[in-house]
Amino acid sequence: MNEAQRLYADAVDALNRRQWQAARAMGLRLIAMVPDHGGVHFVAGVASLQLQQLPEGIRHLQRAVHLSPKRPDYAAQFARALAMARLTREALVAADAASAMAPGDPATLDTLGVVYTQANEHAKAIALFEQAARKVPAHAAYRFNLGTSYTFLGDLEQAEREYEACLALEPGHGKAHLALAQLRKATPDANHVARLQGLLVDAGDAAARMYLNLALAKEQEDLGDDARAFAHLTAGKAAGGEGRGYRAERDVALFAAIEQATPAGTMSAPGSASEEPIFVIGMPRSGTTLVDRILSSHPLVHSAGELQNFGVVLKRASRSRTPELLDVDTVRSAASLYWRQLGDAYVASTRPATAGKPRFVDKLPHNFLYAGFIARALPNARIICLRRNPMDTCLGNFRQLFAQSTPYYDYSFDLLDTGRYYILFDRLMTHWRNTMPGRILEIDYESIVEDQEGTTRRLLAHCGLDWDEACMRFNDNAAPVATASAVQVRQPLHRDALQRWKRYEPQLVELKMLLEAAGVVV
Repeated sequence: MNEAQRLYADAVDALNRRQWQAARAMGLRLIAMVPDHGGVHFVAGVASLQLQQLPEGIRHLQRAVHLSPKRPDYAAQFARALAMARLTREALVAADAASAMAPGDPATLDTLGVVYTQANEHAKAIALFEQAARKVPAHAAYRFNLGTSYTFLGDLEQAEREYEACLALEPGHGKAHLALAQLRKATPDANHVARLQGLLVDAGDAAARMYLNLALAKEQEDLGDDARAFAHLTAGKAAGGEGRGYRAERDVALFAAIEQATPAGTMSAPGSASEEPIFVIGMPRSGTTLVDRILSSHPLVHSAGELQNFGVVLKRASRSRTPELLDVDTVRSAASLYWRQLGDAYVASTRPATAGKPRFVDKLPHNFLYAGFIARALPNARIICLRRNPMDTCLGNFRQLFAQSTPYYDYSFDLLDTGRYYILFDRLMTHWRNTMPGRILEIDYESIVEDQEGTTRRLLAHCGLDWDEACMRFNDNAAPVATASAVQVRQPLHRDALQRWKRYEPQLVELKMLLEAAGVVV
């Protein structure tokens, strides 16, 4: 065995031991020695991804795939890297290429399932998760991913079985406990409170305390013990917020920069001619998924899910070099873009998933930050903003554990930070109303509940769509749902969520005072 072979064996061993720094260092040394060895680039690429060196990781993994085109595991990691970079279309191409090689390695199958899930290709994802779980049924993470996929597809019984199988293998799997609690309404005869309380006693790290407390908060609320539910909710969110370093000043500066970059009189531009996109925006937990389901029940409309695509294409076009997808530098750098090119690039980035129907819904709630840019780049796109009682909106955001991989939701780990963020949102919507009068249709969640048909007719008319009775039966829509409302939107409309904040009025006094002091009507 020569020096390069010995070093390669050590690099692979370091990679398998998750010693990322060592694996990367040895991989880079090996590239200088054997630059045309696919495995060497694979080691360097995977280690770079784990060290958050995304461009470097993509470069090495692309080279690994080129040098070793028959390795599905290399192609799967390349697809994962592209998905991490929010290059969804390119990630799908790489994932399809890996899948076409019929991989048998369960880790590769699971990796591809995650890539497909992130791209809203849930039918492809579940097939791969099922294969991985069949090959290694005693692997807790594979069972959890399969359960999550079943949840998105609406098969709650199968999801429950997979989550319980995950917990049988790994009793402390916090994500599975929370997912199980959110799957059904707890009753006195069917709940997990005792199990969760027992686990919480010995929960040491912050992540375990977060998941277990949030699961208990959900089940205690279902059982009507609101005081205990809120105590667990507060403890869980405090644990989740540890180490995130959120500062409200960051969001204040961002919102101010957006308003400064989009003054009145500058909102018209020669943008893309496309009439396909329908943007559903608003604070999270305000009804955006419900409107998406209503609209995508129309035969001419496809639900594309919560796409990061507009923000990604704007970031690239702005040439901002900061690591954040959206920040003050990006907003200022985007002041004078070629709007038509940006709009066309956005629509192209949604392909091929959106090519099957004339219209598609992009329901990323935080696109409200981009509304002015969207209006310039896509002047024929329809924009709908969901509004909801401010107290219910803030409580809903505080109750929800959002994706922790993005700073979008860092405000939601503290109740008053959530209130401050709502105030910023409310003021920005006033700005859009003043600078783009009539451009955004604002719909109250409560109006949908109180007058479903009338509000649905308004939505369809705004989108230039003819009436279709299927939109009234949105809960029959079989399309996957990969949002926090995956369970709720498969049920008929009900009034249970209206004025939910009243249940916690004693605990929300400070929030109410904060909102009212800012002029928000509660």
